[in-house]
Amino acid sequence: MLDKLANYLDSIKDRDPAPRSRFEILLYPGVWALGFHRIAHWLYRGEMYFLARFVNHISRLLTAIDIHPGASIGRNFFIDHGFVVIGETAEIGDNVTIYQGATLGGTNPTNGEGGKRHPTIGDNVIISLGAAILGPIHVGANARIGANSVVTKDVPEGATMVGIPARSTLVEVKPATTQFIPYGTPCNERFDPATQKLEILQCELETLRKRVGELIAESEAKKPVAPARKRGGRKSA
Repeated sequence: MLDKLANYLDSIKDRDPAPRSRFEILLYPGVWALGFHRIAHWLYRGEMYFLARFVNHISRLLTAIDIHPGASIGRNFFIDHGFVVIGETAEIGDNVTIYQGATLGGTNPTNGEGGKRHPTIGDNVIISLGAAILGPIHVGANARIGANSVVTKDVPEGATMVGIPARSTLVEVKPATTQFIPYGTPCNERFDPATQKLEILQCELETLRKRVGELIAESEAKKPVAPARKRGGRKSA
């Protein structure tokens, strides 16, 4: 049990350089919210719905994070800061990071029946601040959801999504960028959320330039080589 807790705290330290020790991480509201949720989810699965909601209510009061007891959450889940909302039928994989103000919301059925209404999040996904992922959609593993994006359609594995509605950029999460990147935007090591749109456009421009260069090089390589002319003087009559 203690080994699992230590591994979990270490996984957070790998994604956040601010804490100086594991004890400091224990004060994070996201850690407390996940701990309360584990209890609430156990009660929910045991059909003790009122008690599950009561634990959820206490957690929300203490942490400003609202995770419905029915949500399914994998290993090493990290909420950086608070004000996050996660719906009842949300499913979250392993090593997922969510920043402040993000929402995993659901559709509102007109027939009053619940069903699957919230998103499914793959492993190693980063959801940036203020992002909203809505409905029973699937976000592929290693995807990055940019700040204030609104995602309403399935996200391919490894894609970087930005905008309202969110669209995939030309920035891929390749092996060279699979290490943790703050706020989920593998564009610039000095990324600033305040200038996100400009930096993403710069990334797209650099990617396009690189691709154009590759196409020109391929075109040049395919050109036929002209035969060399033979040198020699005129023959005398």
